[in-house]
Amino acid sequence: MAEHRQLWLLRHGATEWAKNGRHTGSTDLPLLPEGEEEARLLAPVLTSQTFAAVFSSPLQRARRTCELGGLGEQAQVMPELLEWNYGDYEGVTTPEIRKTVPGWTVWSHGCPNGEDAEAVQKRCEIAIQRALEVPEPGDVALFAHGHLLRSLAGTWLGLGAVGGSLLKLSTGSICVLGFERENRAIVRWNAPANGRF
Repeated sequence: MAEHRQLWLLRHGATEWAKNGRHTGSTDLPLLPEGEEEARLLAPVLTSQTFAAVFSSPLQRARRTCELGGLGEQAQVMPELLEWNYGDYEGVTTPEIRKTVPGWTVWSHGCPNGEDAEAVQKRCEIAIQRALEVPEPGDVALFAHGHLLRSLAGTWLGLGAVGGSLLKLSTGSICVLGFERENRAIVRWNAPANGRF
């Protein structure tokens, strides 16, 4: 059954820091009004599906996106879906970090007093295992964050969390991971939150 299951990855709607390029890990920011609208636009697609399980990051931007997307009543919190722990870089932009660490990326350098790609990959492996082990038949929805969902996709493909560096992901978007025969594959990536799925 696991080889017929698809994992739907839903990135939360826009927040102030997401718009400004500030790394937003554990800071529990609300959605902007436009982020709430992005989340509402997910509902026609999501409510037309039947999900075996719905999991969300504990942070309000993901949980609110899940609620506005029409799946809030089914949602369970999954701590492994928390965004990267950016440590000392929480709230800081990449250009600001590169003033002292030239060429820095979250994928290659990690975050002092936070996480690196290896630590995030371990969380992604747990999240994937939990999603695949849901006993009821059907797909599983995961509401989370940009870097975490990119890392999860990289892990799914066997590229590790760093494989997420190859994938762009917008706020309020829909991605679907599944299988091509027995091989893990991307079914759909970064579909816009405008109802045209």
